[in-house]
Amino acid sequence: QVQLEESGGGSVQAGGSLRLSCAVSGNIPYTCDMAWFRQAPGKAREWVSTITNDDETRTYTSSVRGRFTISQDNDKKTLFLQMNNLKPEDTGVYYCAAKKCGMVSFNDWGQGTQVTVSS
Repeated sequence: QVQLEESGGGSVQAGGSLRLSCAVSGNIPYTCDMAWFRQAPGKAREWVSTITNDDETRTYTSSVRGRFTISQDNDKKTLFLQMNNLKPEDTGVYYCAAKKCGMVSFNDWGQGTQVTVSS
């Protein structure tokens, strides 16, 4: 089991930047994937980015590719999402998630941090 706690959200104008953090504790060595999801008001939760812990492979949804960067500290205790050139459509609650090795779904979630981007 992994415990996750997001921070770093806030309100910015379009074109601005934010860096989200996710504090990770628990069974880190058996967590294979970490990810960021987001949920805009009235919409379904959307996958944003994933990093694979063993080889640090990074993937992104097309709408954020080139603007967002997912990363981890060397000790894997903090997950980051650097968000540059933010757009109003990036507004939403951002969630950190973890997937155990061998699992097909993300099973551990933080409670989210609000990101608001104004035009």
